[in-house]
Amino acid sequence: MNNHFKKLTHLLRKVVVKPVMNVFNQLMTLLKRMIKPVSKLAYNAVHNNVIRHSQTKIVFFNKFTFKLTNKRRESIIGLSFIFIWIVGYLIFTLYPVFYSLYLSFFKVRMDGQSLNMMFEGINNYRAVFLSDPYFVSILIEYVVEMLINVPITIVFALVIAMLINQDIKGKGAWRTVFFLPVIITSGPVIGELINQGATTLPSISNYQFIDTIIENVSDFLANPIQGLFDQILLVLWFAGIQILILLAGLQKIDKAIYEASMIDGAGPWESFWKITLPSIMPLISIAIVYTVVSMSVFSLNEVIIYIQNIMLGESTPALTTGYGYSATLSWVYFIVMSLIILFFIGVVNIRKGFKS
Repeated sequence: MNNHFKKLTHLLRKVVVKPVMNVFNQLMTLLKRMIKPVSKLAYNAVHNNVIRHSQTKIVFFNKFTFKLTNKRRESIIGLSFIFIWIVGYLIFTLYPVFYSLYLSFFKVRMDGQSLNMMFEGINNYRAVFLSDPYFVSILIEYVVEMLINVPITIVFALVIAMLINQDIKGKGAWRTVFFLPVIITSGPVIGELINQGATTLPSISNYQFIDTIIENVSDFLANPIQGLFDQILLVLWFAGIQILILLAGLQKIDKAIYEASMIDGAGPWESFWKITLPSIMPLISIAIVYTVVSMSVFSLNEVIIYIQNIMLGESTPALTTGYGYSATLSWVYFIVMSLIILFFIGVVNIRKGFKS
């Protein structure tokens, strides 16, 4: 029995173990040959005049010195964590954005799997304002809606955040309730809710003051106001993120400041204008930017729908559409959206400017 076991062991070593070990040794030898130049290059890069570093400085080529303070060291560590994201952003976001700007100066046609491009200069941009009969009117309606919807959303978010910030039970549940629409507000879901009339309040039509307002303003303002009341819940559903942003700012305010103001005779109204609002003003600016962007890129936005139709081949009297003209519309839309953001930020910070 022992002889058979010894023969079997010897056979396994000869047939299996030795060939596997030979292959492994060959792989290790090959790996060492591949790693050796890389490790040598890295060693030379760190230990010669290319890069030298210490706890206080980094020296490049023995000429350029970069001092390492604690703040810079923390910044470098932070950037190292988001380095992959930065590379991905540059490749998959920033490059396509500027490539679309490049395409906006061409008439672009799909020719099989390639793009047939004909230089148009600024003709596409001229066509947007001089020849396209629809885009400018849709863009004006978008601007008016932003001027109405954004302040209402911010005020609603601020009121809800201040209510949740009070000493009440179930704060987490209330935060979840107001944040839940943000999760479900995808294009198809919202589209179905709009079709079923779930984004408006049926009883709101019973209030006569709404009809009075609409009847006493021009059509330029009446249509956006009517659209606001028809989809009032949809506008307020955009306030979920803003509520959390403002709530975080309110919770950072030291309660001792309110106690000191009460001792000096300040009431709730004075405390709001003198303490609460100035303390959260930077967060209000962030909330404004988020509100404008989220409403502008919403899939059911009429401007977005129009640009998509142009890209997919819907013709206009100006041009027989395509990627070039749709890129032009996108950049005009982006510029208008940026101007709206700058307008609201300027209005928010105008009081600070007067004080300084």
